[in-house]
Amino acid sequence: MTPHMSRKTRIAGISLAAAALVAAGITAGTAGASTVQAPTADGSPLKLSASHRAELLRDASATKAQTAKELGLGSQEKLVVKDVIKDADGTTHTRYDRTYAGLPVLGGDMVVHTAKGGAIKSTTKSTKKSVKVASITAKIAPTAAAQSAQGTAVKSLSGKKADAQTPKKVVWAASGNPVLAYDTVVKGVKKDGTPSRMHIITDANSGKKIFQYDDIRTGKGESEFSGSVDLGTSKEGSGFTLTDADRGGHKTLNLGNSESGEGKAFTDEDDKWGTGKPDDPQTAAVDAHYGAAETWDYYKKVQGRNGIKGDGKGATSRVHYGKNYVNAFWDDDCFCMSYGDGEGDKAPLTALDVAAHEMSHGVTAATANLTYSGESGGLNEGTSDIFGTSVEFYAKNDKDPGDYLIGEKININGDGKPLRYMDKPSKDGQSKDFWDSSTGGLDPHYSSGVANHFFYLLSEGSGPKEIGGVKYDSPTKDDKKVEGIGRDKAEKIWFKALTEYMTSNTDYKAAREATVKAATDLYKAGSPEVKGVEAAWDGVAVK
Repeated sequence: MTPHMSRKTRIAGISLAAAALVAAGITAGTAGASTVQAPTADGSPLKLSASHRAELLRDASATKAQTAKELGLGSQEKLVVKDVIKDADGTTHTRYDRTYAGLPVLGGDMVVHTAKGGAIKSTTKSTKKSVKVASITAKIAPTAAAQSAQGTAVKSLSGKKADAQTPKKVVWAASGNPVLAYDTVVKGVKKDGTPSRMHIITDANSGKKIFQYDDIRTGKGESEFSGSVDLGTSKEGSGFTLTDADRGGHKTLNLGNSESGEGKAFTDEDDKWGTGKPDDPQTAAVDAHYGAAETWDYYKKVQGRNGIKGDGKGATSRVHYGKNYVNAFWDDDCFCMSYGDGEGDKAPLTALDVAAHEMSHGVTAATANLTYSGESGGLNEGTSDIFGTSVEFYAKNDKDPGDYLIGEKININGDGKPLRYMDKPSKDGQSKDFWDSSTGGLDPHYSSGVANHFFYLLSEGSGPKEIGGVKYDSPTKDDKKVEGIGRDKAEKIWFKALTEYMTSNTDYKAAREATVKAATDLYKAGSPEVKGVEAAWDGVAVK
């Protein structure tokens, strides 16, 4: 297949869903400047080629037994290499999952930070508890765990059908003392048609439910216009397909309103795609394909990450999911994004920031793997809003300029108001402006308000201002003024914190620690950037 770049006249497309994830503020504003400022310290991540990254992964795998020994892990514990990042100063950050007696340890993940000479500088662990259980023989039968898990899932799905898979024995270390447990995946469908892959964690000795979370990460909205855009396509036979050879072979496929399967390739003889109107099936595909390309380019050119997993391989976009499906979601199992066509199948949820939001769930899964529940769930969802915003600013699309309003074009509530607000999240009626002890009990789309508010304060600062023609007025919990450090620096800090210092169990307090460490690596201890991070967290009551 021959790569072919072509300008498509396409859909008027980005808006609704896009808006739902839209984000960041347009160019103007003290922090909205688009010029990337180089870090003043040497903790900036290197841009690794796929082969260099593979070499580092091989080296880490070859020495993982010695690393486990140096960390003082027990004889039953083994490390499994997941990811590796190397900084300009030679520091290497290797992310590991852990097993115990051959069983996966949920909440046992860690990042080992190694100096240039090979000495371990520090370790970021998801749990500080020693991983050990009295026995790996369960008292509860797998069938009982599956039956219990299915009952729990049916209640969560409001009575809809749920099918429990065979439970897997694990060690649960994400909360409390490590225990032998079953991880039962129950597949079903939520009220809005979103597929569900719910994990029910059950104590293997008592049968009591310990925890539950869903593997499917959703976004909200409907999309519309982006104007004429360039697409990466490939020549196949006498026509072209939406296969982007320059971006890891990313494909955009047509589900044809099905809720399963890989989908079929879009083909076009003249390489001119879409009409700009949603009644042309190609229009949604253009939006999704363009959004995926801009997201790929942002992560590679701004953050130095070569693809979602850092391995240079593209994901898949599936459009026209289901009937009357008003949502979009990321599924790590298929390494794909799926987009519905909205109410009445007339407003596809394919848009720039929607794609960036969903693909960023994939980046999170490949790095910190923040559990989609509790405060870590809010950080997971907030991360996708933050990078959905960042990609929108990066793209500089005149038809959909960046701002700190999320979902301002989708009119999902029917009143013309945005879905979420980064400067003051509570304006949506459900999100949190500030952290308190109830934050973890909210849906991740609302507990994410604390992260979104932090990012806005760090980028732009508090108080009233106008950026790109949009007026904002961001409060702080203690009424103290916060000075922004600029969106470009805020993006760098959040990305480094996510990929090097956050783990599956990270909560808001730990996120503060992670971002302070990231800012220190990038800009030095005591720098205005570090002080800015601390002030922004103070502003949202995370101490």
